[in-house]
Amino acid sequence: MIKQFPFKKPEPVKKNNHIAWWLVGTAVGAAAIATISMKNKPQCKKGVAQVAPLKHLPYEYTDRQVYFVGGGLGSLAGAAYLIRDCGFKGENIHIIEGMHILGGSNDGAGDVSQGFVCRGGRMLNEETYENFWELFSSIPSLDMPGMSVTEEILNFDHLHPTHAQARLIDKNGHILDVKSMGFNQADRLALGKLMITPEEKLDDMTIEQWFSHTPHFFTTNFWYMWQTTFAFQKWSSLFEFKRYMERMIFEFSRIETLEGVTRTPYNQYESVILPLKAYLDHYGVDFSINATVTDIDFAEGDTITANAIHIEDEEGEKVITLKSTDICIMTNGCMTDNARLGDFNTPATYDPEKPISGELWAKVARKKPGLLGNPEPFFNYPEETNWESFTVTCKGNKLLKKIEQFSGNVPGSGALMTFKDSNWLMSIVVAAQPHFKGQPLDTTIFWGYGLYTDQIGDYVKKPMRECTGKEILIELLHHLHFEDEQDEILDTVVNVIPCMMPYIVSQFQPRKMTDRPHVVPEGSTNFAMISQFVEIPEDMVFTEEYSVRAARMAVYTLLNVTNQQICPVTPYKKDPKVLKEALKTSYR
Repeated sequence: MIKQFPFKKPEPVKKNNHIAWWLVGTAVGAAAIATISMKNKPQCKKGVAQVAPLKHLPYEYTDRQVYFVGGGLGSLAGAAYLIRDCGFKGENIHIIEGMHILGGSNDGAGDVSQGFVCRGGRMLNEETYENFWELFSSIPSLDMPGMSVTEEILNFDHLHPTHAQARLIDKNGHILDVKSMGFNQADRLALGKLMITPEEKLDDMTIEQWFSHTPHFFTTNFWYMWQTTFAFQKWSSLFEFKRYMERMIFEFSRIETLEGVTRTPYNQYESVILPLKAYLDHYGVDFSINATVTDIDFAEGDTITANAIHIEDEEGEKVITLKSTDICIMTNGCMTDNARLGDFNTPATYDPEKPISGELWAKVARKKPGLLGNPEPFFNYPEETNWESFTVTCKGNKLLKKIEQFSGNVPGSGALMTFKDSNWLMSIVVAAQPHFKGQPLDTTIFWGYGLYTDQIGDYVKKPMRECTGKEILIELLHHLHFEDEQDEILDTVVNVIPCMMPYIVSQFQPRKMTDRPHVVPEGSTNFAMISQFVEIPEDMVFTEEYSVRAARMAVYTLLNVTNQQICPVTPYKKDPKVLKEALKTSYR
């Protein structure tokens, strides 16, 4: 039987110095790796990992209520900021989630008998997750007494360093030498020109359009590694491409090993969401799960003042009326909406119906034209925004041991392996074991994904989206050239669970500057939007940091918090040492 996933759903050069721009562009352009880092300490001041006594709101705000629409990381982070920095009582904070579990797109589900599921994994980033580390420095670890979640994650990561030795693999099963990025002069010039082009001139442009005169760019080692690490496509937004380059230039010099990837001890649901929820539970935050917000009303007039929230739950329809002092913070888009699971013998259903979050955003945006963004570029093109993941659960470590011998990486040290010639453009990730708290020592798991789900497999002659979990694993075994031991390996398999996600990279779609709304829209008195679909200048979407930063901006702005600082985007693109290292790498 086909199942639904239980979730809902890191200095200008003189104008005539063309050589300098070319060199800087080369370095910057080659640095678009967004969830990797230099392993230095986070830049923003951290809090203290303890359950602190509540502060007190001004008397006139003691009955003020805050409603979060959606139960993902952004909403949970926003609730934590309200408690920690604003003195809110937990019972005045309400998180409304349409599914039966919190966490949004942060993954981790399943059990040893049915198999585990990772729809994906967040490769955290030590240098560019400024607000993420600061927040989680004040969230106590569930497993390490006296330690914060930030300390727990970074300690684990430093004890399990990444040094990938099999980043790209060809159709013959050969591990490729990827020390050279493979750029030619035209590639470098195109990158340099992009870096000096203002974002305002890039409306609706795709990466492919920018590099149309140098298609060689899409054959480089850099493109294959970058594309599969972050699931960018040729038709993805040039805005996002440019922002990733500027945000992550410092990591270019070791892109081929992914040494900067920051891993969590377990999957992100158990390592990030559960301790954050425990913190909120301690303060009595109100969680309303299995309750879907269907509409939000606004008061008449020029301001943006939310005055009612419409909800559907098992008891029927209801309306929450907001007082003038109440606040509504809405998740305006979810990239894992409409995610569907299959199993070993069943394909995952491709269900691109209009997603719930996109429908709500569209309703709200129509009420304040031009101020609340436009969901159409993001949620109207599922054939461009989908890809499919799969999680393999095995008894024993026969398959993982063979992958380790093939790659030269023990589980957790190899980051991403990509089969660059595969029709599905398949990649796999083998995390440190166990990856789930409920995973016994005699059980191993890994996960992978394919970006081209409509393409016929090289060995299983079906589109990926039509394949069962077994067929996807067989395709992988052929790319690893393990087919001679296929039957023995299959005998150890508990389950292979494919997950089809029609909107997983919808945040990367080509767009206009105005299509993503500001976190707190102009004229708002009590309404904000948080997600991967809001506009935060200079920052990059598809990261945990983006959700946390948006939540912090929403809370601090609406409550006029002036005694706390939002950690700024770190300007590595202006660091001469970073530019020099990236430049050297671009000519390898």
